[in-house]
Amino acid sequence: MKFLVLLILLANPVFASEHRVIKDAERQRDIPVKISSPVDVSSCSAENQCPVAFLSSGYGVAYDKYSFISDALNKAGYLVVAIQHELPGDPALAVTGNLYTERSENWKRGARTLKFIRAQLQSEFSGYDFNKLTLVGHSNGGDISSWLFNEGLDFTKTLITLDHRRVPLPRSGSPSILSIRGTDFPADQGVLYSAQEMAMYSACIVQIANSKHNDMTDFGPDWLKASISDTVLSFISGQCHGEEKA
Repeated sequence: MKFLVLLILLANPVFASEHRVIKDAERQRDIPVKISSPVDVSSCSAENQCPVAFLSSGYGVAYDKYSFISDALNKAGYLVVAIQHELPGDPALAVTGNLYTERSENWKRGARTLKFIRAQLQSEFSGYDFNKLTLVGHSNGGDISSWLFNEGLDFTKTLITLDHRRVPLPRSGSPSILSIRGTDFPADQGVLYSAQEMAMYSACIVQIANSKHNDMTDFGPDWLKASISDTVLSFISGQCHGEEKA
């Protein structure tokens, strides 16, 4: 019986995860996070640090409803920190007017939250590299991630967005970029790279056929979650949707 249980665990690894609330006293914000560890935590040490990804959810979607992404990254050796950005009492996200202008305070607040969480966790998780962060975000969470990446900080290494639509991808430095696109809503003009810019940056833009913006969560169809996970894993292994990057 013990041998059978071991075989089941090996075939279906249990991902160690922890929900906690981290208090930002300066801003009086109690920030829920879910921290999930890589499958083989024994390989992560101060001398051999494992990679870290910060995961930001879409507006109105709970921070812990992207487990298919966390699980894929955990299998690839990442520590994943899923972060709740919208808290009770926060102003609603603007839906009228110039959305870039009206929503910028939300993105600034989110970027500050990402920096705060990094500062809080970096010393606690010494076996992980918080100086080469991968930022992952869906929809408004992708806008938040892009906003922080555009600040040009030296600890942001890779940006992965799922159908974000408002904040332009980075246009400076040598960013490592993956943007997965749905087919029901276009991005605003200038958010994605032009054909000329694609040749300039290390970017991978992948549109998944018949995919919907609101389905890119744990509530979406299995085929879409599998396609997103495969695309992410291919990208972090150095390929763009199965093809070698230029």
